[in-house]
Amino acid sequence: MSDVLYKKIDWKTLRPYQKRSFVAEDFQPDDFSQIQPYLEDLAGRAITDSSELVKWINDRSELESVIDQHSSILYIKMTCQTDHEQYAREYKHFISEVAPQIKPFEDKINKKYLDFLKTLSFDDPYYKIYTREIEEDVALFRSENIEIETELSLLSQEYQTIFGAMTVQFDGQEKTLQEMSKYLLDHDRNKRQDAWRSISSRRLKDKDRLDDIFDRMVQHRHHIAQNIGCRTFTEYMFRALHRFDYTAEDCLAYHATIERAVVPLWERILKQRCRQMGVDVLRPWDTACDPLGRPPLKPFEQAQDLIRGCANIFHHVDPELGEQFNSMARAGCLDLDSRIGKAPGGYQSTLNEARKPFIFMNAVGLDQDVRTLLHEGGHAFHALACANEPLLDYRHAPMEFCEVASMSMELLGGEYLDVFYQFEEAQRSVQHHLEDVIYILIWVAIVDAFQHWIYDHPQHTPDQRKQAWLEMLNRFGTSHVDWQGFEEEKAFSWHRQLHIFEVPFYYIEYGIAQLGALQIWMKSKEDFQSAIQSYRTALSFGGSLPLPKLFEAAGIRFDFSEKMILPLVSLVGRRLGFAESMQS
Repeated sequence: MSDVLYKKIDWKTLRPYQKRSFVAEDFQPDDFSQIQPYLEDLAGRAITDSSELVKWINDRSELESVIDQHSSILYIKMTCQTDHEQYAREYKHFISEVAPQIKPFEDKINKKYLDFLKTLSFDDPYYKIYTREIEEDVALFRSENIEIETELSLLSQEYQTIFGAMTVQFDGQEKTLQEMSKYLLDHDRNKRQDAWRSISSRRLKDKDRLDDIFDRMVQHRHHIAQNIGCRTFTEYMFRALHRFDYTAEDCLAYHATIERAVVPLWERILKQRCRQMGVDVLRPWDTACDPLGRPPLKPFEQAQDLIRGCANIFHHVDPELGEQFNSMARAGCLDLDSRIGKAPGGYQSTLNEARKPFIFMNAVGLDQDVRTLLHEGGHAFHALACANEPLLDYRHAPMEFCEVASMSMELLGGEYLDVFYQFEEAQRSVQHHLEDVIYILIWVAIVDAFQHWIYDHPQHTPDQRKQAWLEMLNRFGTSHVDWQGFEEEKAFSWHRQLHIFEVPFYYIEYGIAQLGALQIWMKSKEDFQSAIQSYRTALSFGGSLPLPKLFEAAGIRFDFSEKMILPLVSLVGRRLGFAESMQS
């Protein structure tokens, strides 16, 4: 593969997926005055028959795609370089000056659509999901919430900026916290401890700022819920996230099932780690390293090596997926290196007018970086699978299924790690990933239960929140990790979970999706090609089907009951070498 794979995207040359039919070719939504005429057209247009209504829907979808892509580009630029003043200023201008003025028009246009349905007796089943979501959005819209939502977006940007600026001096060099993570894998326990303490103490320096940001977020969110007439923000978010197929009570049941069915396996994994390391208890810096003292897995040196290797894996999984990934790389739709000033984490963002995916991450040469790119690659393939869908709303599946796309690719791609490793190293990587799967199921329960507590107690104090977090950690099994001497670090460890700050309640999706991904992985053991075909078929439906139907299209069940969880956990337990059943 040539070095053209590693160029940066040229935003000016990005082209629409298809020629615009409603929005002018030279239109750029930099200012609301440019957007307003199109919104007024949609809000005021007379519709006399079904064909005109379909044209109106498609025109709206085109306009929304253009605006959404512009917003995505501003966000990508800002997160790629949080210390770039112009990028920060442009993003802030859009979310504080442009987006708030669009929202009242969105509500007006939504209401107009519902009126059209009544007057035209329009009942095309294709639009059933679209209509259901618009009805909920209309029910939840309040103009007084626009200013509050804008303030929340600005607070989120502040959180990103704080974390993007976090660096430490280590080994005589300035390192990002993402770069520091590789030292937590070192076989030298003292070095791991020094690295962990450097990371944790750096985070604690901003704990008061982050706590203050979160206090304001909680109050803003509770205010939004009150304006809607919801008792709690939890109730509001389940409606706002269009969770039509499960309830808050189902999530509480998930927490209880994880406590009963998954925590025991995790405890056994930690006990085994203690035995292998020859220690009575683990310290916080002992949970990521190889328990047998082997050097950390080092799958690649440079980002281009990560790209080459993952491209190879994707080709093994499915040649067409491999070609899609190559096309992304050639288009510059990858920003993978960790660097100072770059926001933490990783994500895939869809450029909705070009209908191209963009992957952002912080690769530093770790085994986890391979998993992250496989994960975000799954999201990218999802976006490409439904790129020809004319309706913007159907080019995005519910998040519970979006994460099936990504988590399945981690497991499916994990079958071909020999492109990075020798056989024994590949087995180490798989073992570590399966342990991570168990941990993720538990961590999801912890984060989700914590958020339920937060918004059920909106007037809580920071000290009460700290205590609630510690109780969550204790509930879900931390007895084999000793935090003595680092109680403050433990109490504020939730600060690193950006979802709690930026996308409240978006986390249970990972648990639900992990169960779906495990089902696909199980199917692939019986017939790999059939499992891939079902997987890709389900991705192609985007958001045009209800959540249970999307799972069904993938040949799996939308179910996170104990009956579903126990056999999957037992399978993983056996693959990890625990011979006896985990279903006790």
